[in-house]
Amino acid sequence: MIRRIEEVDFPRLRDIWVSSVSKTHHFLAKEDFEYYKENLPNYFPYVTLFGYEIGNQLVGFVGVAEQNLEMLFIHNDFRRKGVGKTLLDFSIQELNVKSVDVNEQNQQAIDFYLSQGFKVTSRSEKDNEGKAYPILHLSL
Repeated sequence: MIRRIEEVDFPRLRDIWVSSVSKTHHFLAKEDFEYYKENLPNYFPYVTLFGYEIGNQLVGFVGVAEQNLEMLFIHNDFRRKGVGKTLLDFSIQELNVKSVDVNEQNQQAIDFYLSQGFKVTSRSEKDNEGKAYPILHLSL
Protein backbone atom coordinates (compact mmCIF):
# COMPACT_ATOMS: atom_id res chain seq x y z
CA MET A 1 0.00 0.00 0.00
CA ILE A 2 1.23 3.48 -0.86
CA ARG A 3 0.51 6.29 1.59
CA ARG A 4 1.60 9.83 2.35
CA ILE A 5 4.54 10.10 4.74
CA GLU A 6 4.11 11.97 8.01
CA GLU A 7 6.76 13.47 10.26
CA VAL A 8 6.41 10.56 12.68
CA ASP A 9 7.73 8.33 9.85
CA PHE A 10 11.03 10.23 9.48
CA PRO A 11 13.10 7.87 11.71
CA ARG A 12 11.91 4.89 9.63
CA LEU A 13 12.81 6.75 6.41
CA ARG A 14 16.33 7.17 7.74
CA ASP A 15 16.48 3.43 8.51
CA ILE A 16 15.34 2.63 4.97
CA TRP A 17 17.88 5.07 3.54
CA VAL A 18 20.75 3.54 5.57
CA SER A 19 19.77 0.01 4.52
CA SER A 20 19.47 0.98 0.86
CA VAL A 21 22.52 3.22 0.52
CA SER A 22 24.83 0.89 2.44
CA LYS A 23 24.10 -1.79 -0.19
CA THR A 24 24.01 0.36 -3.33
CA HIS A 25 26.35 3.32 -2.82
CA HIS A 26 29.69 1.61 -2.21
CA PHE A 27 31.41 4.59 -3.83
CA LEU A 28 30.46 6.97 -0.98
CA ALA A 29 33.25 7.86 1.41
CA LYS A 30 32.38 6.98 5.00
CA GLU A 31 32.36 10.64 6.07
CA ASP A 32 30.01 11.51 3.19
CA PHE A 33 27.70 8.61 4.08
CA GLU A 34 27.54 9.97 7.64
CA TYR A 35 27.00 13.53 6.36
CA TYR A 36 24.04 12.53 4.17
CA LYS A 37 22.61 10.27 6.88
CA GLU A 38 22.69 13.13 9.40
CA ASN A 39 21.25 15.68 6.97
CA LEU A 40 18.60 13.49 5.30
CA PRO A 41 15.71 14.78 7.46
CA ASN A 42 16.59 18.35 6.45
CA TYR A 43 15.57 17.52 2.86
CA PHE A 44 12.14 16.08 3.76
CA PRO A 45 10.27 19.41 4.05
CA TYR A 46 11.22 20.24 0.45
CA VAL A 47 9.70 17.16 -1.18
CA THR A 48 6.34 15.45 -1.37
CA LEU A 49 6.88 12.12 0.37
CA PHE A 50 5.05 8.84 -0.13
CA GLY A 51 5.91 5.45 1.27
CA TYR A 52 5.20 1.83 0.46
CA GLU A 53 3.97 -0.37 3.30
CA ILE A 54 3.95 -4.12 3.66
CA GLY A 55 2.15 -5.39 6.74
CA ASN A 56 1.98 -1.91 8.32
CA GLN A 57 5.76 -1.46 7.93
CA LEU A 58 7.28 1.14 5.62
CA VAL A 59 9.75 -0.60 3.29
CA GLY A 60 10.40 2.13 0.71
CA PHE A 61 9.75 5.76 -0.05
CA VAL A 62 9.85 8.44 -2.73
CA GLY A 63 10.34 12.19 -2.53
CA VAL A 64 9.27 14.42 -5.41
CA ALA A 65 9.77 18.13 -6.06
CA GLU A 66 8.76 20.01 -9.20
CA GLN A 67 8.31 16.88 -11.34
CA ASN A 68 11.77 15.59 -10.32
CA LEU A 69 12.17 12.33 -8.43
CA GLU A 70 14.52 13.47 -5.67
CA MET A 71 14.47 10.26 -3.62
CA LEU A 72 13.63 6.62 -4.20
CA PHE A 73 14.94 4.25 -1.55
CA ILE A 74 13.93 0.69 -0.75
CA HIS A 75 14.98 -1.19 2.38
CA ASN A 76 17.52 -3.79 1.30
CA ASP A 77 15.34 -6.65 2.59
CA PHE A 78 12.65 -5.63 0.08
CA ARG A 79 14.72 -4.80 -3.00
CA ARG A 80 13.98 -6.65 -6.25
CA LYS A 81 10.39 -7.35 -5.20
CA GLY A 82 8.65 -4.69 -7.31
CA VAL A 83 8.49 -2.01 -4.60
CA GLY A 84 10.72 0.43 -6.48
CA LYS A 85 8.83 -0.02 -9.74
CA THR A 86 5.51 0.44 -7.97
CA LEU A 87 6.71 3.65 -6.29
CA LEU A 88 8.20 4.94 -9.54
CA ASP A 89 4.98 4.22 -11.46
CA PHE A 90 3.00 6.00 -8.73
CA SER A 91 5.38 8.97 -8.93
CA ILE A 92 4.99 9.22 -12.70
CA GLN A 93 1.22 8.75 -12.76
CA GLU A 94 0.16 10.60 -9.61
CA LEU A 95 2.96 13.11 -8.99
CA ASN A 96 3.79 13.83 -12.65
CA VAL A 97 7.48 12.90 -12.38
CA LYS A 98 9.39 13.67 -15.57
CA SER A 99 13.03 13.49 -14.44
CA VAL A 100 15.48 11.98 -11.97
CA ASP A 101 19.12 12.52 -11.05
CA VAL A 102 21.30 9.47 -10.40
CA ASN A 103 24.83 9.02 -9.10
CA GLU A 104 26.94 7.99 -12.08
CA GLN A 105 28.60 5.27 -9.97
CA ASN A 106 25.22 3.67 -9.10
CA GLN A 107 24.90 1.40 -12.13
CA GLN A 108 21.96 -0.56 -10.66
CA ALA A 109 19.90 2.62 -10.41
CA ILE A 110 20.92 3.78 -13.87
CA ASP A 111 19.92 0.43 -15.37
CA PHE A 112 16.61 0.54 -13.50
CA TYR A 113 15.64 4.01 -14.72
CA LEU A 114 16.76 3.30 -18.29
CA SER A 115 14.62 0.13 -18.27
CA GLN A 116 11.65 2.29 -17.20
CA GLY A 117 11.94 4.62 -20.18
CA PHE A 118 14.23 7.35 -18.86
CA LYS A 119 17.01 8.71 -21.07
CA VAL A 120 20.24 10.40 -20.01
CA THR A 121 20.01 14.09 -20.94
CA SER A 122 23.08 15.59 -19.25
CA ARG A 123 25.80 15.10 -16.65
CA SER A 124 27.18 17.13 -13.74
CA GLU A 125 30.65 16.65 -12.26
CA LYS A 126 29.41 17.18 -8.69
CA ASP A 127 26.28 16.45 -6.70
CA ASN A 128 23.95 19.11 -5.30
CA GLU A 129 26.09 19.42 -2.18
CA GLY A 130 29.17 20.19 -4.29
CA LYS A 131 30.76 16.82 -3.56
CA ALA A 132 32.75 15.02 -6.25
CA TYR A 133 30.09 12.44 -7.10
CA PRO A 134 29.11 12.84 -10.77
CA ILE A 135 25.37 12.97 -11.44
CA LEU A 136 23.50 11.81 -14.52
CA HIS A 137 20.33 13.75 -15.28
CA LEU A 138 17.61 11.57 -16.81
CA SER A 139 14.23 12.48 -18.30
CA LEU A 140 11.23 10.66 -19.70
